[in-house]
Amino acid sequence: MKIVLFGATGMIGQGALREVLADPAIARVVSVVRAPTATRDPKLHEIVQTDFLDLSAIEAALAGADACLFCLGTSSVGLSEAQYARVTYDYTLAAARTLSRLNPGMTFVYVSAVGADSSENGRVMWARVRGRTENDLFRLPFRRVYAVRPAMIRPLHGIRARVAYIDRVYRVLAPVLPLLQRLVPAYVTSTEELARAMLALAKHGGTARVVEARDIARLAAQAG
Repeated sequence: MKIVLFGATGMIGQGALREVLADPAIARVVSVVRAPTATRDPKLHEIVQTDFLDLSAIEAALAGADACLFCLGTSSVGLSEAQYARVTYDYTLAAARTLSRLNPGMTFVYVSAVGADSSENGRVMWARVRGRTENDLFRLPFRRVYAVRPAMIRPLHGIRARVAYIDRVYRVLAPVLPLLQRLVPAYVTSTEELARAMLALAKHGGTARVVEARDIARLAAQAG
């Protein structure tokens, strides 16, 4: 199985990269990143891409993929709607449109967020943009498209958030996150569990195209 991964330098993407490289069912991983990583693996092909609105130069590497795990994203803090939408919507749809043309039989798994506004009309800017992104992904001619909506994510295996203030929050909460994950699994997942849930969707599909936070643990158990 060939997987395309976007965003492997972020917290969620680091978790996804770790799991896809460890999965014996995955023979090839094409990782498209904004900056090089230190990860080395025989089945990893890492591509540093500066323009996420035009992927024409790397189409040959993207062709023949069975699934895409799209983890690229940014925080909305301090951004205008146009700035946030450029990364969250424009980059995502540019990649998805390219992939749907090259690999219409593939599965596209998009990491969204709990609270995404499918109506696109709510008062919360980031939720509207996330909802619009989901809706337009569902219209593309893939075999399957899923939007996964995690809530709080517990970083494992030395993974850290790239955004400084988010990293500080997780460091403060680190002692209580394991307990919260056991007590309220509908609201707290881990980078490992989220990645395994995405892999399960890529490999086996799912019953609902929108995967809420409460369903992530159940899906993760099906990843093998």
